[in-house]
Amino acid sequence: MKFAVWIPLFDELSDPLEVARLAAAAEEAGWDGFFLWDQLWWRAPIREVSDPWITMSAMATATERLWIGPMVSPIARRRPTKLLRETTTLDRLSGGRLILGVGLGSDRFAQEYSKTGEELDDRVRAERLDETLDILAAGWTGEPVRHHGRHYLVDDGQFLPRPVNGRVPVWVAGFPGKAKPVQRAARYDGFFPVNLTSPEQVAEPAAVLRSVRGSLDGYDIAVALEPAADPRPYAEAGATWCLTDTDPETLRLADVRALVAAGPSR
Repeated sequence: MKFAVWIPLFDELSDPLEVARLAAAAEEAGWDGFFLWDQLWWRAPIREVSDPWITMSAMATATERLWIGPMVSPIARRRPTKLLRETTTLDRLSGGRLILGVGLGSDRFAQEYSKTGEELDDRVRAERLDETLDILAAGWTGEPVRHHGRHYLVDDGQFLPRPVNGRVPVWVAGFPGKAKPVQRAARYDGFFPVNLTSPEQVAEPAAVLRSVRGSLDGYDIAVALEPAADPRPYAEAGATWCLTDTDPETLRLADVRALVAAGPSR
């Protein structure tokens, strides 16, 4: 199992230079990854929020081995071609260390969609998510992209250079018990079941993914656990990554420094 620090860019953690320093320290302490929330804002008492994409660029230049990525990005609110350029550029800047975590997101946590005029219908956002992933996959090949979908158009556009390893790994997030995110995740490189309460919520989708794909060799399943939790039952259930799950409204810079310095609980 691999281990990653996973934090929101809120308040004391909204300084991109400080987060880049934390990433460098995490690499030195033996962590395998460092992932960031992708939010526009958060509910009170949180006031300051930074952009994960700019912050990840700083992290990429401060590290050499650490996997980085948004975990997760609600890409239905992004323009696919802009995201295609951004992911490829960040992947190349990091030397091929980007993992793209994607999901539908939700308006219920911070009203990010209703307050900015974004689409509220989950089904429509799911359609946009799938179209965006299709455009990314096609664009990363370096071949001309011809996509005429319900929501997006790319008419014979070519996107070069390519990612370092030919494509960027994609992890799909979903709530336990939801079938469609698992079906979507089976087409990509990983699954991130969020808001877990037991290892069984990992074992069930792992079995489905194994059945659909034929094998889970080279496939990742990520779980978010409190730092004191025992990851072994989740690893036995099929998890390959463990992310630190912390309370965004109480998390402080000193807490993350201590967490990073302690190293992963292997």
